[in-house]
Amino acid sequence: MKLEIKDLHVEIDGKEIEQGINLVINDGEFHVIMGPNGSGKTTLAKVVMGYPSLRVTKGDILVDGQSIRELSADKRARLGLFLQFQNPVEIEGVGFVNFLRAAKESMTDTTIDIKQFMGEIRSYTEKLAITNGIIGRSLNQGFSGGEKKKGEVLQMAILKPKLAMLDEPDSGLDIDAVKVVAQNIQEIAQKDKMALLVITHYSRILSYMNPQFVHIMADGRIVAEGGRELVMKLEKDGYDSFVKPKK
Repeated sequence: MKLEIKDLHVEIDGKEIEQGINLVINDGEFHVIMGPNGSGKTTLAKVVMGYPSLRVTKGDILVDGQSIRELSADKRARLGLFLQFQNPVEIEGVGFVNFLRAAKESMTDTTIDIKQFMGEIRSYTEKLAITNGIIGRSLNQGFSGGEKKKGEVLQMAILKPKLAMLDEPDSGLDIDAVKVVAQNIQEIAQKDKMALLVITHYSRILSYMNPQFVHIMADGRIVAEGGRELVMKLEKDGYDSFVKPKK
């Protein structure tokens, strides 16, 4: 899959959030977007996924050369797009496993062998150090912050998207959990040849990952692009070194 974002302008409730984003993610590439609060990072992931309250006022989003601006979120998911939410929603009465099974069947148009399916789930719960207790619960109901984030990575592993967008997968995690989550994200993506877009404030999670491309966002724009050297510059100088003073 090739994702192209061209001169993208986005507003919500009449306020412009994205102010001309250009970004290309090719098949199998690993990109990171970093930036301060309010820079537009989460909005970018949501608009790519088709979040209904966001309005594209200019520009386009292309998947393999075809515009997806008019596609609903479920149709974008069927193309192979996946978004891990910053704050996963709790859905009472929808079983975690039943949700995963329904999502997988809707994307593949096949009936799942439940025994094989449960075996795959258990293999990932072990790798992610997820307690077996969450398997029988409603989706995210009563999950800790770390369990929610690990549950979203498990969803990514099971659904096997072509492009996985992960919005702050490190927030709410302790030091040990950050390492487990980071290593599993990269291993899963490499195993299934996924493209990755990781959104984060901090460089801590990146010490366990090997992104190829780093983008810095500020005020709804990408203000710097490069490799790991940008992460090192951020650690040294902070975001102020990338943001031009407002006149």
